[in-house]
Amino acid sequence: MADKDYYEILGVDKNADESAIKKAYRSLAKKYHPDMNPGDAEAERKFKEVNEAYSILSDPEKKAKYDQFGSAAFDGSGGFGGGGFGDFGDFGDIFSNIFGGGFGGFGGGSSRRNGPVDGDDIAVRLTLTFEEAAKGLKRDVTYHRVQKCSDCGGTGAEKGSEVETCSKCHGTGRIRVQQRTMFGVMQSEQACDACRGSGKIIKKPCGNCNGKGYVKVSKTLSVNIPAGMDDGQRMALRGQGNEGRNGGVAGDLIIVFTVLPHEIFTREGYDLYCEVPVTFTDAALGAEIEVPTLDGKIKHTIPDGTQPGTTFRIRDKGIPRVNGKGKGDLYFTVNVEVPKNLSGTQKDLLRKFADSCGEKNYTKKSGFFKKFFS
Repeated sequence: MADKDYYEILGVDKNADESAIKKAYRSLAKKYHPDMNPGDAEAERKFKEVNEAYSILSDPEKKAKYDQFGSAAFDGSGGFGGGGFGDFGDFGDIFSNIFGGGFGGFGGGSSRRNGPVDGDDIAVRLTLTFEEAAKGLKRDVTYHRVQKCSDCGGTGAEKGSEVETCSKCHGTGRIRVQQRTMFGVMQSEQACDACRGSGKIIKKPCGNCNGKGYVKVSKTLSVNIPAGMDDGQRMALRGQGNEGRNGGVAGDLIIVFTVLPHEIFTREGYDLYCEVPVTFTDAALGAEIEVPTLDGKIKHTIPDGTQPGTTFRIRDKGIPRVNGKGKGDLYFTVNVEVPKNLSGTQKDLLRKFADSCGEKNYTKKSGFFKKFFS
């Protein structure tokens, strides 16, 4: 018997560890398995070869023996001694993971295809103005969803025709098949080819859904959007997504909001921020000024000597809390506007005013230079 290179068969390096050897085996076993290549003699030969290589390289003692003496140290059956099953080790687990179980006693059976299947969620994006998001509104949302065909009620059969139970799989949608392998005759479970896994035979398909039982339709919902929604926030409408099958629950409609920016306000959480320009005189003498809010202008008094960049807080004039009580606050920052295009007379008056103030009215300026030149 010619010496076989088991490392080359599995496509791994001679220094490959147990994990790499198992990973290579799993990939090749799935690729060449007879169930994947029915009637392919070459694939069956390679499948047998791959299993032989793995049976040696996955066993530390056999691997050491092979590394020393080569495949001539074995009888050519991968250490199984005349075609019996021998010690499979983790073969059962590997077959179960690759093929979903059902190989004789190696693993659990595959789940039935006729069990309940929940419907998928559907996501739609909705754009709101800043004010709409803050105050809330009712908006129509149109989208497409999959639901039962109205003509056949989800059976897939034409009205008046019957849906028969598949005689081949007896309505389970799954059948067992046998394959002769190097390990003997093995059983596997697969979708029934007569009913394509549905468990039912439809002789007269519904013309509206082409026998599928479900159709995609356009749906419009009138949605109450609560006040306070923010950009990127989501809202779920339970059961308004795609319908489930075989008794499965419907998915949800997920609305993702895009909120357009505002010309004046910015938002952080439920608080609003803005800048309010005031005159030099108002800042110096103090004044009652107008401050914008989402509900209109309000009056607010700033004290005399208000400095540029000073921020004031007005409670409960921010964004309503979604499904909660109260609102956030409004913060406005004073932006003192320096007058432009002064006349000669106005400039003279300002110079006289500045001379009359002296240093005592400008504590920040005098304090700033004292730090460096005192």
